[in-house]
Amino acid sequence: MGELAPAMRLIYVHQYFRTPEQGGAVRSYHLAKGLVQAGIAVDMITARDEPGYDQRWIDGIRVHYLPVAYDQRFGFFKRISAFWNFVVKARRLIRKLPRPDVLYITSTPLTTGSIGLWAKKRLALPYIFEVRDLWPEAPIQVGAIRNPILKKILYSFEKKIYDQSLSLVALSPGIASHLQKISPDRDVALIPNFSDLEAFFPTEPNQWRAKQFGLTGGLKIAYTGAIGQVNAVEELLDLAEMAQKHQKNWNFLIMGAGSHAEKLTKIAEYKHLRNVRFIPFGSKVEVNEILSLSDLAWISFAHLPVLKTNSPNKFFDALAAGKAILVNHKGWVYNLVITHELGISCLPGKMETAFSRLEDLEKNQQELDRMGRNSRKLAERYFSKEIAVKRLLEVVDPKPNSTPGDVADIQTA
Repeated sequence: MGELAPAMRLIYVHQYFRTPEQGGAVRSYHLAKGLVQAGIAVDMITARDEPGYDQRWIDGIRVHYLPVAYDQRFGFFKRISAFWNFVVKARRLIRKLPRPDVLYITSTPLTTGSIGLWAKKRLALPYIFEVRDLWPEAPIQVGAIRNPILKKILYSFEKKIYDQSLSLVALSPGIASHLQKISPDRDVALIPNFSDLEAFFPTEPNQWRAKQFGLTGGLKIAYTGAIGQVNAVEELLDLAEMAQKHQKNWNFLIMGAGSHAEKLTKIAEYKHLRNVRFIPFGSKVEVNEILSLSDLAWISFAHLPVLKTNSPNKFFDALAAGKAILVNHKGWVYNLVITHELGISCLPGKMETAFSRLEDLEKNQQELDRMGRNSRKLAERYFSKEIAVKRLLEVVDPKPNSTPGDVADIQTA
């Protein structure tokens, strides 16, 4: 007898799909794997910076790699070219694959939404659109897009993608509110980024690694994530400079990669910051190891209104690792930190206040430990990947009386 056909077929489109071994944002890997384990056949369409098409089976997910080069350091027009190159190649591939029941398309970039619009019009295929960041609002506020005519076109494009979708998925309450405002007739499910409780966990620091980095006995603050224009990691260097001027025996670990990594290194060299250690981008195992060496995890974004809605992976990794949080901006993450006593803030113009609180925490390991336990507890209760997969299953294959949103629960979590 032949194998039974899957109950459902789904094409998952994510231009930047990554596995835990590769490191970085692995949300789509875990969600797709969860769908497969629920009996859904999943084709993942993604891109890689290598010549030629490739196909691999990864934990039950059939992954299609399209040859589309992309780098965060690309200029504006080169980025747009890469985005549309992926769209064109993805459309061609979708025509060749077994017909799915639904497409699940995740941004960024917003251009991936055109795949859904095309599939609905040409192939009569419904699509669910997942919004990770608010495009075009984010690049407009950053200043990357200034032409008023282009802005109008992009806002119209954004609304069309949302309006034509079967439903929408938001990664934070702020994003959900935006979607409901732009497209009030669409159902919006809130599925935040999540904590991988197996890959990240509280553990004793590796003393050999601590010695390798030349870490001393004082407070240790770590940043593990992208180093780009909007990540505001330079503010951590400002804190490091203040600590050095006050002759504090503190250590600052920065692990990541991005368009501003070289600039950050030059700033540290110019300021002669002896308390900062730069560590190459690494796998989830390596990230957990760096977090284990730290007392607090630094979570930062540039101070733009749109970035208050973000749902950063590094925050959820730090929660799972049981780390106290040091956050530089107000928004959803800040509210969680304050409400659940996960750590402290270091807001613009208030660095001296934050510095004073860090001095107090340096003398109070019990309080740091309590904040860390609160972080892990919050991750287990609200932000496990199992909860996220369950929510996604309710969205892609809804059952009677299922609840796809539960937005209020997480807003007050």
